[in-house]
Amino acid sequence: MPHHTSHHASHYTSYDGAELAYRVLGSRTGGGAARPPLVCLAGGPGRNAAYLGDLGGLDAERALVIPDSRGTGDSPPATEPSGYAFPSLAEDLEALRGHLGLERFALLAHDAAAATAQAYAAAHPERLTHLILVCPGARMQGELPQDAREIFEARATEPWWPDASAAVQLLPDTTDLAEVRKLLLQAAPMAYGRWDEPQRAHAASEGEQLGPVARAGFWQGVDEAARRAVLVRLREVGCPVLVVTGDRDAVTGMRAGELVAESFPNGRVRPLHGVGHYPWVDEPELFRPVVEEFLTHT
Repeated sequence: MPHHTSHHASHYTSYDGAELAYRVLGSRTGGGAARPPLVCLAGGPGRNAAYLGDLGGLDAERALVIPDSRGTGDSPPATEPSGYAFPSLAEDLEALRGHLGLERFALLAHDAAAATAQAYAAAHPERLTHLILVCPGARMQGELPQDAREIFEARATEPWWPDASAAVQLLPDTTDLAEVRKLLLQAAPMAYGRWDEPQRAHAASEGEQLGPVARAGFWQGVDEAARRAVLVRLREVGCPVLVVTGDRDAVTGMRAGELVAESFPNGRVRPLHGVGHYPWVDEPELFRPVVEEFLTHT
């Protein structure tokens, strides 16, 4: 399957006049022509969207529109810290929608970007046809379930585990970027269903894809009242919502995804077996059909 990850960036103008970048993957012709595009948000937070790749070949059936959030990829840094916070990123998404001329659209968000997607759904519910949240945390729900730790502990017999465990202990207090990158690679196997060649190659790029400033700003400026207000509005989001979790995801676990799905009237969870935090890397042949089926039959 050809990878179309070298497409040059296009640009759109956001709410404050910033010129932000996005890429379109997948052919404009052939089998996917009739299917509406899928807008895909990268997590991290603040990670270069290159890590999404083609999401396990989802670009074969439809165009994938992948924006670079502020301060990552080809998008310039925000002029003030609040520009990195997920409610602001949701307004960048609304500007992208207008630029693309989409009345309504399907949205996929991975990891931390699920917070951006929830803020967007709360503010613009009428704009979404489908929402897919892949391995989300439950910070928006105000909970930090413990099952990710349990999944991690359950893998203690694997050869990489002692090094990963040590790295996890050190990461929170490490500020030197070179050291952070080294520790991330050491901890990386915990994020995957297994530690084979595709997983190693995917993990190797994480260090250079980090946007420390964008990462630091993502959760800023969102107080308890704002968080609760988003949750109340999610009860009014009418579109179908699919939450994909992995039973080997030691990063966000599975319980968080259940809590996120329960926040929506039409939310459901689809757990994938043998899958970690990047389902399209571990099991593309499992992940892709689940997403396609949801987009075409709901």
